[in-house]
Amino acid sequence: MKQNNLFSQIPDSIGDETHETLLRTGQIKLERIISAGQSTPFGEWYDQETNEWVILLKGGAGLLFEGESQVFVMSPGDYVSIPAHRRHRVEWTDPEEKTVWLALHYG
Repeated sequence: MKQNNLFSQIPDSIGDETHETLLRTGQIKLERIISAGQSTPFGEWYDQETNEWVILLKGGAGLLFEGESQVFVMSPGDYVSIPAHRRHRVEWTDPEEKTVWLALHYG
């Protein structure tokens, strides 16, 4: 058994948001996402084939769901369930502190 830490091996600088798969089975994928000021390009939306449960562990972020005008601001400990094909985008992530997410993708 190997012990790991969600906050270890976070690079000092990242150009693009990083995604690291921590666990994958036939029915789920668990990943760590690290952001540093990134956002979804203007006019683009995520439209995923699977449901996603995501928790923000460190930093801060703003999510926008299609059809809504208010940005859902996330702080450490906040989580949200996003049904498959619920179009959404990351409006912003904290540019001063790395934002660490844990995302569970499932059926």
